[in-house]
Amino acid sequence: MSSNFDNPWPSREPLAITGVRAIVTAPEGIPLVVVRVDTDEPGLYGLGCATFTQRWKAVATIVDEYLPRLLVGRYPGDITDLTQLIGLTGYWRQGPVVNNAISGVDQALWDIAGKRAGMPVHELLGGKVRAAADCYLHAAGSTIDETLDRAEQLIEQGARHVRLQASTPGRAGYGAPQVPSDYPGALYPNGWSVKAYLRDAPKLFKAARERLGEEVELLHDVHSRLTPKEAVVLARSLEPYRLFFLEDVLAPEWWDQLPAVRAASPMPIAVGELATSWTDAVRLVTGGGVDMIRCHVSDIGGLTPARKLAGIAEAVGVQTAWHGPGDTSPIGAAANVALDVTSPNFGIQEGHVYSEPVHEVFPGTLRVTDGWLFPNEAPGWGIEVDEQAAARYPADLSNHDRWAAGARLIDGSLVKP
Repeated sequence: MSSNFDNPWPSREPLAITGVRAIVTAPEGIPLVVVRVDTDEPGLYGLGCATFTQRWKAVATIVDEYLPRLLVGRYPGDITDLTQLIGLTGYWRQGPVVNNAISGVDQALWDIAGKRAGMPVHELLGGKVRAAADCYLHAAGSTIDETLDRAEQLIEQGARHVRLQASTPGRAGYGAPQVPSDYPGALYPNGWSVKAYLRDAPKLFKAARERLGEEVELLHDVHSRLTPKEAVVLARSLEPYRLFFLEDVLAPEWWDQLPAVRAASPMPIAVGELATSWTDAVRLVTGGGVDMIRCHVSDIGGLTPARKLAGIAEAVGVQTAWHGPGDTSPIGAAANVALDVTSPNFGIQEGHVYSEPVHEVFPGTLRVTDGWLFPNEAPGWGIEVDEQAAARYPADLSNHDRWAAGARLIDGSLVKP
């Protein structure tokens, strides 16, 4: 198959893209989307993360059905032109489906560039400014004691930063096991109460400081649940426990209120996971509403725009804290770490301990070592995909829809997840 479009300029050398396709797999039960870009040089191909777990079939369709006619026949070194081409030819742009597809291509082209140069991607970005990325891991439980038991295990394994989430009654509870609602007379029997959350969250962190001590850094994710005033109330109630950051206090619809919340908060505010374009993320950074920007790099279009965003953030004193849980593929995690070790304004990296099936499907997947994530030193990302192994873990539709449909307050109204 050849491109339906003319090359805009002569290629520096005779090398062309011959294929673009999506590889979907779920070795941990979480749908992951990886884009493979092939070239006419035998054995030279690249891999990139396009994971949008909740709408993965839409992303895979964009990759498989729309991108080959744009990219096949083009020179793979023109990364910025090719990724802009994908976005602009769709006319309506800057949404997560297309941006995840763009991200997969972008990161795959950087992988190819590294392999051609014989260098890891972080060297193509200017080289390291630190040896590795300090990361935080998640401790969660149905009770405060269960959460702190898990936190102690992580600390014993070398973690210096731990995110704490304990269950709150109701299906809309986030980041911890679901427990039944216990609000008598609730119109929605399994509803969630913001008042109970604001009352109980400080209890978790008070117990954490008493049990875990002062050295470990503690973090918490609100998951966009609060009004601006409620966000300030929570931040001030947590002040005695010196959180490293408080994450996603407001839904994106209210991000214009973040500067006021940040000004009133005694702890750093981390936001950006729900940004679906790098331009939205730039406005967060330059608008004075965040201390740490933590985008899902695939949602904003990949390594290229994230690199620009990190530079803008550095100029205004904002640190990076890229999104990186289990619904980031190992390729996406490697892209995060490449940014981490090359950005002077790195703050922290969200980490995930991938299970052995993931390492089977993606040889070279990064491992957390004593709380650190070290980049691979092999050319490109240093990660491959075993497609036979990937096929043993087929993806189904995400369970997020089912959860979000029942994430409601005690009066039955939907919670913004």
